[in-house]
Amino acid sequence: MIDAHYRRAATLKARFYEKFSDGAGAASAESGIVYFSKPGRMRWEYESPEQKLFIVDGANVWFYVPADRTASRAKIAESSDWRTPLAFLTGKTDLARLCRNIEIVDGANAQDANLGDRTTVAGNTLLSCAPRYNAADPGERIRDVLLEVDPDDRLVRVVVRQAGKVETEFRFGDWEENLPIPETKFHFVPPPGVVIVDEATLAGSLR
Repeated sequence: MIDAHYRRAATLKARFYEKFSDGAGAASAESGIVYFSKPGRMRWEYESPEQKLFIVDGANVWFYVPADRTASRAKIAESSDWRTPLAFLTGKTDLARLCRNIEIVDGANAQDANLGDRTTVAGNTLLSCAPRYNAADPGERIRDVLLEVDPDDRLVRVVVRQAGKVETEFRFGDWEENLPIPETKFHFVPPPGVVIVDEATLAGSLR
């Protein structure tokens, strides 16, 4: 299974492409490189169209946009950002703890899943996850999460669907495992002059 596969890796690196749809027809896309390291640390380096940084250091969640000269910080337990649970890729948790229910979406159920034009690559497995935990605000709640896994149990796509047809899709590629990654990659040191803002949630800032 996917979590068992990634539990064997101490570090991970991949390229990612993100698309956010607001449910009203507007969409935006970003791309970059993501790093993972046990236990449960992540670094998302956005390269295009704007440089941004999202770090989970094991205790805090950081979001930094160099152009804004401001960094947001929240405790992991207080962050409602859906990326935080992806720590299961580095053995922090597992899908059974994140999902109340997990189902395999086969061809017969794909139409019910409302996949639209996002066809699954032949040979890949599509999983539907009903999240175990959710935001208190109904407008922020996640309806479900789709995870596409290739035959080698590598994650290639995540689709997070919220109320109002709001949707965030990530595609992953060029996975590398157990490569040396400096410890400093997973620690955020504010550059001189950058203001740190503590927030209970980063959800509104991460789009």
